[in-house]
Amino acid sequence: MTLAPEKPQTMQDVAVRFSPDGTPLAIRHDGRIWMVDPDVHAAHWFTRDAWWETRSRAAIGTGDLVSVEYWQVQATLPSASVELRTFTLRRQPLASEWVLESVS
Repeated sequence: MTLAPEKPQTMQDVAVRFSPDGTPLAIRHDGRIWMVDPDVHAAHWFTRDAWWETRSRAAIGTGDLVSVEYWQVQATLPSASVELRTFTLRRQPLASEWVLESVS
C-alpha cells in the first residue's frame, strides 16, 4: 500500500492573470509567478453558496449571491525544471479576489 501525500490546504489570496477569453494564464503565489500550462486541460465550474446561512438579507440588485467559481489548472515555474502542480482556485460570490484553495 502506498500513501499519497495530502494536498496542502492554503486558503491564501492569490493574483490571477487571465487571457482575453477568461482562461487563467498565470498565478502569483508565495512571491513567485506560476505559468499555467496551455496544453493541459483547465477545469472550470461553479457551485452554490448557502448565502441565507451567512447573510440575514440580500438587497435588491445586489447581484449573484450564490455562484462560487472554481478553476483547476496545471502550472509550473517558468525558470526552473519543476514539475507541474495542480492549483485549485476559488472566488466567492461578489468577490473580486481569488483564493488558492489547494496546490498539489
